Amino acid sequence: MEDKNTEVEKLTDVDENFSEENTYQQMSPFRLLLRRFFRSKLSIVGLIMVIGLFLFAFLGPVIYDKWGETEQDLTGVLKIEDSDYFLSDPKGEEVHFLVHIEKYEKLNTKAPPSKDHILGTDTQGCDVFVRLMYGGRISLFIGFIVVFLETILGILFGGLAGYFGGWVDNVIMRIVDIFNCVPTLPILLIASAVLNAFPDLPQNTKIYFLMIILTIFGWSGCARLVRGQILSLREQEYITATEVMGLSTARKIFKHLIPNVMPQLIVSMTLGLGSVILYESTLSYLGLGVQLPYAAWGTMIAQSNDPVILSNYLNMWLPAGFLIVIAVLGFNFIGDGLRDAMDPRAKK
Repeated sequence: MEDKNTEVEKLTDVDENFSEENTYQQMSPFRLLLRRFFRSKLSIVGLIMVIGLFLFAFLGPVIYDKWGETEQDLTGVLKIEDSDYFLSDPKGEEVHFLVHIEKYEKLNTKAPPSKDHILGTDTQGCDVFVRLMYGGRISLFIGFIVVFLETILGILFGGLAGYFGGWVDNVIMRIVDIFNCVPTLPILLIASAVLNAFPDLPQNTKIYFLMIILTIFGWSGCARLVRGQILSLREQEYITATEVMGLSTARKIFKHLIPNVMPQLIVSMTLGLGSVILYESTLSYLGLGVQLPYAAWGTMIAQSNDPVILSNYLNMWLPAGFLIVIAVLGFNFIGDGLRDAMDPRAKK
């Protein structure tokens, strides 16, 4: 009887294991990807950061519409300034004078945080909190557009170089090497000087020029990634089968090779978003990116160039730096999570 019970238990265990294996096999690759992605706590934290930034930047101005991006507070305020003076009297003794000056200003500039202005106002009398929202729109918009354009160019040139090889590969890779060797910052300084030579050029048009410049100097890394992946994929058996079937070159590249490179591209795009946002903020800080009257996080931090604002008005520049840190960390966390989730060697 004991032997029979033991056999029954073994059969039960086999049935349970068999059902578990069948359940696992029925999971789609997308569900497995999500399962691995959400297993990482940093991935969840990064996702929350990015979603919060998007809600803040794109839904915030709709909910909190008391002030506009370029609207100035014209209520007028009476500002009091106390100045210390030290003079010497005829006897040579130092006399201290405290001068009390009252000034009426039409613009409510450098106002502290209050119920009317959550984070106060800047040097132009604009609401800092509202400009943070609109600055997030600019930074996120530029980041996504630049990364998308870089990926398109990288897929095009990297796919051609990896598939054809030979002289095509040599020409495209030498172009990539040239772009990698070009000093980007001096070129951006020259481009900024050229754009500033046209005073009638609208500021929003300069934003598009900034995106084009960042795209031109950023696509080479994606092209190298695509080329390397296609060099290994083109020797696979299914590509040989497509040649036997007589499929066109464009169909082989864009339907059978590029889709197999997309997991690596998605990870690269996600990691690249944080870099582009940081790059755009740096350029705006240096005066090469988005300028007044439009808001950008880098432009808001640039106000700290004034030592008085740097020391006494933290509300004008510190929140923008905090949001840049959140954006870069959020996208990097998501990119790391996707890289681990798409790794075929990851534990199931």
